[in-house]
Amino acid sequence: MRQRLPFSLALTYAFRELRGGLKGFRIFTACLFLGVAAIAAVGSISAAIDQGLQNDGRNLLGGDIALNLVHQKATDEQLQWLENKSKISLVREMRTMGKQDREGGKRTLIELRAVDQVYPLYGDVVTEPAMALHQALAKTDEGWGTVIAPNLMRKLGLDVGDNIIIGNGKYEVRAALVKEPDLSTRAFTYGPTVMVSGDSLEGTGLIQPGSLVRYDYRLALPQNTDLGTFQDNLTSTFPEAGWRIRSSEKAAPRISQFIDVLDMYLTLIGLAALLVGGVGIGNAVKSFMDSKVGVVATLKCLGAPSRLIFQIYLAQILVLTLLGTIAGLAAGAVAPYLAAEFAQGILGWEIAAQLYIEPLALAASFGFLTAFTFSIWSLSKAGKTSPARLFRDLTSPITGQPTLKAMIALIISAVLLALTAIAFASNPRIAGFFIAGTIVTFVIYNLVGWAVTKLTRLLPRATHPALRTAVANLHRPGAPTTSVILSMGLGLTVLVIVALLEGNVRHAVTQSLPEEAPGFYFIDIQPNQVEEFEKLVNSTEGVTELRRVPMMRGRITAVNGTPPSELTIPSEIQWVFRSDRGLTWSAEMPRNTNIIAGEWWPENYDGKPLVSLDQAVAKGLNLSLGDSLTINLLGRPIDVEIANLRKIEWGGLEINFVMVFSPGIMSRAPQTHIATVKATPDIEDNLEIAVTDTFANVSSIRVKEALQAATDLLSHVALALSVIASVALLAGTLVLGGAVAAGHRRRVYDSIILKVLGASRRSLAATFFLEFGMLGLISALVATVIGSTASWAITVYILKLEFSLITEVVLLTPAIALMATLLCGYAGTWSALRQRPASLLRNE
Repeated sequence: MRQRLPFSLALTYAFRELRGGLKGFRIFTACLFLGVAAIAAVGSISAAIDQGLQNDGRNLLGGDIALNLVHQKATDEQLQWLENKSKISLVREMRTMGKQDREGGKRTLIELRAVDQVYPLYGDVVTEPAMALHQALAKTDEGWGTVIAPNLMRKLGLDVGDNIIIGNGKYEVRAALVKEPDLSTRAFTYGPTVMVSGDSLEGTGLIQPGSLVRYDYRLALPQNTDLGTFQDNLTSTFPEAGWRIRSSEKAAPRISQFIDVLDMYLTLIGLAALLVGGVGIGNAVKSFMDSKVGVVATLKCLGAPSRLIFQIYLAQILVLTLLGTIAGLAAGAVAPYLAAEFAQGILGWEIAAQLYIEPLALAASFGFLTAFTFSIWSLSKAGKTSPARLFRDLTSPITGQPTLKAMIALIISAVLLALTAIAFASNPRIAGFFIAGTIVTFVIYNLVGWAVTKLTRLLPRATHPALRTAVANLHRPGAPTTSVILSMGLGLTVLVIVALLEGNVRHAVTQSLPEEAPGFYFIDIQPNQVEEFEKLVNSTEGVTELRRVPMMRGRITAVNGTPPSELTIPSEIQWVFRSDRGLTWSAEMPRNTNIIAGEWWPENYDGKPLVSLDQAVAKGLNLSLGDSLTINLLGRPIDVEIANLRKIEWGGLEINFVMVFSPGIMSRAPQTHIATVKATPDIEDNLEIAVTDTFANVSSIRVKEALQAATDLLSHVALALSVIASVALLAGTLVLGGAVAAGHRRRVYDSIILKVLGASRRSLAATFFLEFGMLGLISALVATVIGSTASWAITVYILKLEFSLITEVVLLTPAIALMATLLCGYAGTWSALRQRPASLLRNE
């Protein structure tokens, strides 16, 4: 029976070889470092942001508990209950217009915040010049004071001491508002902040029945109060209150949700970079093992079993994996400190920069699993290659077959890698699709490499020597065809997906929408102002269209009697349930209505409340005609029956509502009106001035400005996407370099033989350029097809936008691929072209 050699012997041989340095493993280490660092950095920064939000929860929320109501105040009974248990601060918020104190002066949409004497309960308001908030807002002989955002001062050309007109009120600007402690928790602001005293709000004339006013009650509770228990008591005491409850433990749920989504996608991108780098790891291990042909042959002739050879080089791989992983973890660990320094003064809270073990451990797990998965194939093959074959041709690649145990270990490692990615993702479903897509992509590129190898063998011999040799190089034994196509293709695929997504989203916002979008939204039009408003707008020369509908706010509190908290709501329609939604009613069917199921009610209908529902929402909740919804309207629950389903085209920026109600009880509820106006560009300024001067409570939203803001946001998103694509492309380039390096030894040998036979350096260079040029173009074509398909699916089925194949991306991808493969190929063959035959022939 053969004696099993101790593992310590393998370690001894492994460390002896490692004393010679890391030559041949630079790309291995670089690929591993890049992937591990990306995953560790994303996870650490996400954890630091979450911890920062928790640390500053009370300051960010402005209280221990916040209660938000729309349109209505809390009742006396509710206030009495709250006052007995907490200290209360009331902030009223609404959107309106801020104007210069002169006829025809500049104006813009603002976010008006009327605060009471105890605001803020937690945190500090910072002004310039510095002064106490109550002093800045107090009423003096000059009137009420205000503090306003610095960008509003610049936009309206205001200085401290000037006046700003808000509704029917005039306010003296006493300071610039540098910092609001609770700004970060507000999901969306309609314009720059203007802060005034709550006592002054009635004098503005902005508080009208149906006006969109948000009442935000902040509660300071006694120490050691259990916030969960308090919320449960509050909900059970006032089950029909209709308020949105937030606690300081989750002060900024929208930010947390955004960070979770961002963390998931960036982690997947980091994992993609690591998997692309895994191909580089595989190439590096293959190249290293091919360079050890003589060593392996000698060891086998001296009686070394396959197991010992496998252990020797596995030990080396694990040591190098440890070094690359430690370097990547170090980079990821410092990421929160860099992010905190960068975000200092930008966010409303401090990122909690510290060492986070969990994301680092996850990144390390990914690193080791990836390195093992992509290394084991080449390691196992070495031990099964016969010594006679190794000595016959030292330049040939190792061609043995992996053992059954190695194949089982590879499968287990790959499965663990996939399960780890899914288990630790914030959205396992998307992570699962990512893993499945990655597997399919790997299979496709390997099949393409196999097909190119087979098809080029069947091609007729070319007459040009360089072309003939280049084609032969694609299918010769040990050719890097599959490795190069896989390496370059994976990086290019990510690049194509990102570029097409960004291009289609930008096109949808900046080009498609403005052609049919209205020029203005006018909001908060009171019922008694409708007739005069329409007369003013229609009499203005240059106005081409006016559309007006009533609007109120309400919230879905039950679906067929079941509260939303007990429903499984798909992510794409969760926004419908997050807060109060805009609602409307209509006797006649609105224009351009596309009814999918059911019928519109008669114009004179006055029966039980009916609703026309967005078919996407109905599909997500598995609702059909006759089902019921419970709507909280101004604190009153109303049951409505689904009468028909509509397909809504949200892209045109027309007035659209998820729910349109029948007339009757809805038409008698307090409401305002919203209108869209299309007009020629030259009269837009005059129209805005005329409307907002005539109706002080009416606010205008310029669609062009909203689109420009969206475009600016997209520019930042595009920059982030470009960085992501660059990381993937960098990983692909490293892998490509590894694929070229893997065949370097054979290329040098071939060059020497061809030189001896009379080939010139120029003809050899032409051969290599043709070879890598063909590989680059093939990679680009496959990447364009796969990337375009994936981008189409995401654009159409996830983003719900129209997809167009952007010509620039399609043309740029082959150019990038051709340049990258030629540069890497030339860099890898330069030494082969310079090699003198004599030195190698003497050694042979």
